[in-house]
Amino acid sequence: MVGRAARTTTIFFIAWMVVSLAAPPARASELRPETVEAFDRYVHASEARMDDDLRDGNFLFMDSLPGERRDKIYAQVRQEDLFIEQLHTLADDGRPIHIPGGLIHHWIGIAFIPNGSFARTLDVLQDYKKYGQIYKPDVRRSELLEQDGDVWKVYLQMYKKSLVSVVLNGNFDASEHLLSSARAEIRSYSTRIAEVRDPEGPNMEELPVGKDHGYLWRLYSYWRIEEKDSGVYLQVESIVLSRTIPPLTAWLVDPIVRDLSRAVIANLLNATAKAVTGDSGESPAPTSSLVVIPAWREVPVPRLLAARQRDVSRFAEAARPH
Repeated sequence: MVGRAARTTTIFFIAWMVVSLAAPPARASELRPETVEAFDRYVHASEARMDDDLRDGNFLFMDSLPGERRDKIYAQVRQEDLFIEQLHTLADDGRPIHIPGGLIHHWIGIAFIPNGSFARTLDVLQDYKKYGQIYKPDVRRSELLEQDGDVWKVYLQMYKKSLVSVVLNGNFDASEHLLSSARAEIRSYSTRIAEVRDPEGPNMEELPVGKDHGYLWRLYSYWRIEEKDSGVYLQVESIVLSRTIPPLTAWLVDPIVRDLSRAVIANLLNATAKAVTGDSGESPAPTSSLVVIPAWREVPVPRLLAARQRDVSRFAEAARPH
């Protein structure tokens, strides 16, 4: 059952696409080898921390924190108040890991599903037919390409429309690790992401991989599921690589990226919890409503400011637990 969950959980990872879509490229950008090398170093350091946590018995993020803060976060999520935080992995010498020509979006979110079960949560994560209802229109197409043991190869066509339209074709490898009868970890890595040249055109011709607008170059996600305390804890950690934000607009775009990142994680966790509990109430605001900011030269600053104020208010409301 966990193996099947690995392939379906991959679809959740597309929600993180909207984080990097908030970065406004002034022109086409190229993914350089030094950017990939720096991103790989960042991922290696981040995964080393995750592996250390597992060896030390710290399954969830808060398990490794000092007692008072750990207890506070547990109490927070058990009250069905999401915990969402931006992370910054440092090098061995304690310094930030510089990403030349790129920008990393690293976030973690945790939800608690009262009376939820481990088995039911995994059942929801493997129900492909309902994903279109929850995340439409973010995913246009999904396909299981291949299975090799506990490794699943998945294709997703991702769509986003706001101030501009963007279509991305992505391939992902997902692997699952069943740690006990109440714990599972699922890791997903993008292996290919290509931007469609004309999102509204009929032929879906792709731009060369890595030579596009830099909306999304890498998308790595890490899920942990644990049943305890009369419910299920659901944790997702995501590391995304996009192109950098031009300095001229960083003062405006940086807060948008942070605000929308929080909303994406909140909508993702809330929608999953609703599916697990069978809540038929109104779903959280779809992530497709998130703004996509085009080239800064094409949009006047007053319009960007108005968009920021409107969208931040909307997503703040959507992020509240229901």
